[in-house]
Amino acid sequence: MTSDAPIVLCLPYAGAGANVFRPWQALAPAGLRLRPLQLPGREERTDAEPYRDVGEAVRGLLPEVVATLSGRAPVAVFGHSLGAVLAYELARAIEERTELPLVHVFVSGSPAPWRGRVPQVVTLDDDEFVERVEKLAGYRHAAFDSPEFRDLLLPTLRADVAMHEAYRPLSDEPIQAPLTCLRGETDELVAEAAARQWGGATSGGFTYRSVPGGHMYLTERPEVVVELMATALRVSVPGGDREAGARCG
Repeated sequence: MTSDAPIVLCLPYAGAGANVFRPWQALAPAGLRLRPLQLPGREERTDAEPYRDVGEAVRGLLPEVVATLSGRAPVAVFGHSLGAVLAYELARAIEERTELPLVHVFVSGSPAPWRGRVPQVVTLDDDEFVERVEKLAGYRHAAFDSPEFRDLLLPTLRADVAMHEAYRPLSDEPIQAPLTCLRGETDELVAEAAARQWGGATSGGFTYRSVPGGHMYLTERPEVVVELMATALRVSVPGGDREAGARCG
C-alpha cells in the first residue's frame, strides 16, 4: 500500500468507540486506509471525561489528526449519527486550520446539521433513557443486558446524546469538500428529505446514497459502506462492483 493511499478518519455513533471500525479495516481494499478516531470516555480512554460539546470535541481531535497524519495523502472523514456531525465539523476545521488535503466527507444516519436532533431524551431517567435511545436507533447494545456494563457505559452514552441534542452548526458557511450522505432505506429516525438537505452543507458536490436497512444498517452491512467510500475515492474494489445494494439519488 502506498503512502499516498486515501485515509478515512472514522467517527462512531453515540456510546460507541473506535473498536466499531476495527473489523472494517479488514474489509478495506488495498489502497484505502481506515483510521478510527477514539473519543474519550470509552475503551482504552474510559477514565477520560467524555466530550459534551461538538466544538470542544473538534478542538480536542484536531491536534491528534494533524499529529498522526503525515505526508500529503488524501484525507476523508466518515461519521454515523453523532459521528456525522462530528465528521462534518472536523472536516471544516481541517479545511480552515490545517494544510491537510481533505478530499471527501461521508455522513451517515443524520439529518442536515441545521435541523437539530429530535426528540430530546437526555433528561429522562436511566431506564427510560436507554429504552428511548434503543427504540429510536432500532438497535440494542448487548452490554446493556449486564447491569455492571450498563452502569459503566451510561455516563458516556448520556454525554454523547447530550452533545448531539445540543449541537448547532459552528458556522453558516458550507464546507468545500465533496459530501456523500448515506441513509438506511427504512430509517425511522432520519427522514429521507432531512438527509438530502445535507446538499446545502457543501459547495463541493453532493451525492445521496440509500442503503438497505434501518438507522443502524452499518452494523449489519459494513462492507457496503466501505465499498461506497472506496468507489467515491476512486479506489479499486476487488471483484468488481458489489455495491448493488446501494442506490444513488
